[in-house]
Amino acid sequence: MTWPASDPGRTDLCGRLARARDGVAATEFALIAPVFLVLMMGIFNVGQTAYGSSVLNGAVQKAARESSLESGDTDAADAMVRELATPVFPGATFTSERTSYYDFADIGRPEKFNDQNNNGECDGGETYVDENSNGGWDRDIGRSGNGGANDVVVYTVQVRFQPVFRIPFAPEQWGWKTLTASALKKNQPFADQQEYGSSGGTCT
Repeated sequence: MTWPASDPGRTDLCGRLARARDGVAATEFALIAPVFLVLMMGIFNVGQTAYGSSVLNGAVQKAARESSLESGDTDAADAMVRELATPVFPGATFTSERTSYYDFADIGRPEKFNDQNNNGECDGGETYVDENSNGGWDRDIGRSGNGGANDVVVYTVQVRFQPVFRIPFAPEQWGWKTLTASALKKNQPFADQQEYGSSGGTCT
């Protein structure tokens, strides 16, 4: 049907079409919903990581304190960390490491050695002091384990997990992620502290 340009019927039809809103809400939802869903999943993902990091750090600090006691049980401390963090990171894998030092100033320093060529490495023929008594020169003087009385211990826990909230259309965000937490504590002086070793050796 056609109307002359001045026909009032044509004007009324155009007005009704302009005012029609049937199906607009469904169309708008179909356009906005995927974006909103991805945004929410991303927020939940970040929230899980942030909250989990806080829980993990708190658990590691508590475990390190308990391990610094004479009666400290490192296995029980590790188990406590897993127990506290697993609800946030279901299916995660946990690895822990303890390195002990005589004093805070020793953290990360190499064993003493005669660096004749000044390259920072104990090369063949250069002599060293086996301070941690493990039979070789070490770039880090720390001993593996929880140490003894008055020792300084660096306790580190690493968690590998997959996000609970997986972002649609972004499978690269579904893979394994890693969080690490560390605590630095000094063991209680429940006995005489063991001194560093003084035996010498030669690097090969």
